[in-house]
Amino acid sequence: MKTSQAWIEYCKSLSPAIVETCARTAVAAGGASLARALNQALPDWNFRHALARGGWYRLGGIVDDSGARISDNLEAWVEDALDACDGDIHQLIDAHAGENLHATRLVGQTHYLTAAVGDGCDDFLQLEIEDLQEVRGHRLFANEPATLEELVDPRGGGDPPLPLGLPCYKLRRIQHIGAFLERMLAQKPEPAPIHRMIADWRQSSAGAASSYANHWVIATREHLDRYHQPVFRAQPIATLAGDPPEFAAPPGTSGLPLQEALNRFDRAVGYPLAWYFHMLTTKAVPHWVAQATVEDALAGFAYLPQRDVDVIRHWLHQPYAV
Repeated sequence: MKTSQAWIEYCKSLSPAIVETCARTAVAAGGASLARALNQALPDWNFRHALARGGWYRLGGIVDDSGARISDNLEAWVEDALDACDGDIHQLIDAHAGENLHATRLVGQTHYLTAAVGDGCDDFLQLEIEDLQEVRGHRLFANEPATLEELVDPRGGGDPPLPLGLPCYKLRRIQHIGAFLERMLAQKPEPAPIHRMIADWRQSSAGAASSYANHWVIATREHLDRYHQPVFRAQPIATLAGDPPEFAAPPGTSGLPLQEALNRFDRAVGYPLAWYFHMLTTKAVPHWVAQATVEDALAGFAYLPQRDVDVIRHWLHQPYAV
């Protein structure tokens, strides 16, 4: 069994093959085609396309009217130009009056792909690959900006985006999720909500029925605090297509009607006790349901396995949200 550091080094060793695969795979073919290409390049693993999340953008560079590249980094160019004008943004505007310079953006989505390493709930590799396209955006200085934010990323209006090339895939991150969660515990021994969620999955009927990575990916972040100590964050994201189903039971429901509502939700999502994990994460299920199921179990309604009742009771004594 690899240590956390060994997994980090191993994932680094996979990066060149992933970068090369991204470069030769057409975005238009879709996420399933990307997974097939990765599995051909890395035959030791069986990556599956789990989720695509879009609707975001990053600041890009600067081009002129002809599309010629002025800078690859809009923010750095603006900061240097402002320093040359002694920090006077009005002088900066005057210095570039009449120049037709355009800011660019990188728009796209993140594809999550997973591959099981072992039988553990968190024993899987997770790939994050970005689907990026650079577009020409607003014309610099045209809005007479009063602040740096208005200059580099004004809100509303502006020219319609103009694509500057075809979209492409770019590797953002590959990691072993279990190793990342171990590093979180090493930094702060008190289990975070994500650790408790993983433990609940392992102990419940959900874990017996399906792999965690079949239904969830984990968005991770790592940065240094002001004392230069690493800070880790992990947020589970359901891979369910679209929004979770509506929970069809009003407060106060118990017994057979509650059992039927739980079963409908679980069938729609695709695994047992799905309602509990969506109660913790997507808030699709209200918290009163947990109390009602335990009260039903104590009253003799045995529609949940005892291990699920134990998980829910523990949550009632020590609630958490992810």
